Amino acid sequence: MESVWGKEKTVRFLKPSLDEIQKKLSSLQFEVTQKDGTEPPFENEYWDNHKEGIYVDRVTGEPLFSSVDKFESGTGWPSFTRPLVAAYVVMKTDSSHGMVRSEVRSKYGNSHLGHVFDDGPKPTGLRYCINSASLKFIPKEDLEKAGYPEFRRQFSDPAGSKVN
Repeated sequence: MESVWGKEKTVRFLKPSLDEIQKKLSSLQFEVTQKDGTEPPFENEYWDNHKEGIYVDRVTGEPLFSSVDKFESGTGWPSFTRPLVAAYVVMKTDSSHGMVRSEVRSKYGNSHLGHVFDDGPKPTGLRYCINSASLKFIPKEDLEKAGYPEFRRQFSDPAGSKVN
């Protein structure tokens, strides 16, 4: 049992076989999530997405980031100040390309998401720089239908009040 937004529920995000993942994803999505690739800046699906909703792991569906925490970093990739559910985001040391960085991966899918840097805005000072290819966006109006009703309350209804 894991606590997600104060509710106890059984959460199971199973990683499909590599063969299933390859059939399900585009070649770029597979390269990024399974082979630690990076997509081009400013030429990806979500770098300039301004809709309200959450971003989940494209492979497993783990809830990773929210539009509430998304900001314009000027880098050409979606950037967030914090994870939506910290338990689903794993940090690893990445010493590739002649530098040492903190890589961001999903917990159950072990998908490569991107990297985190300490040059972000308040309140965390962090910039989670994430590849769109590793994410699937769920608009706020589709959260219940997609199986993520617990995250709907962070968004305002059309009258401006938070949804309960």
